[in-house]
Amino acid sequence: MRLFVAVTLGKTIESEATAALQRLKGLAPRVRWVPPANLHLTLSFLGEVEAERLPAVKDALMGVGPKHAPLVLTIEGGGSFGSPSHPRVLWAGVGGDTKALGALQADVAGALKPLGFEPEHREYAAHLTLARAKVPRGDRELAECVRALQDAKWGEARVDRLVLFESLGGQYHSRAEVPLAPTMQ
Repeated sequence: MRLFVAVTLGKTIESEATAALQRLKGLAPRVRWVPPANLHLTLSFLGEVEAERLPAVKDALMGVGPKHAPLVLTIEGGGSFGSPSHPRVLWAGVGGDTKALGALQADVAGALKPLGFEPEHREYAAHLTLARAKVPRGDRELAECVRALQDAKWGEARVDRLVLFESLGGQYHSRAEVPLAPTMQ
């Protein structure tokens, strides 16, 4: 099973992304676009995991959710990874309560480490991947998409759960959902 832990952004962001991606696709028709229903913020990529390890992964995540309150993120702006003239990846920016998102990501990584999942060695930088170039050297058309995203504002998303996804044939299937603890009133 190819697994990752993520948070989803809800129907409002999915709807805004659908409209924006339709416009952007005209600027870069030869890249691989992420289907709006697959948009998410990855907190930890686990890779190939044996099915018998799934209960331990779920248990680890169950210990993280209650420690965090739901949070609100904004999706706005954008950028790319790779050469500015031939980007490899196009992404939308994440704002709002990114400090709480970073703490959530760190706790997820910490909970999974005893199970043998080593955290990435770079600082977590939340971004919403929109498209990838089909060729390793990048695609100059994505540079135009970066310019088109500069003033984009897709709205707010309330994050209230962790999701353990399995990636299977380009589709993401939820294998577990862990609610974040509600804020105390």
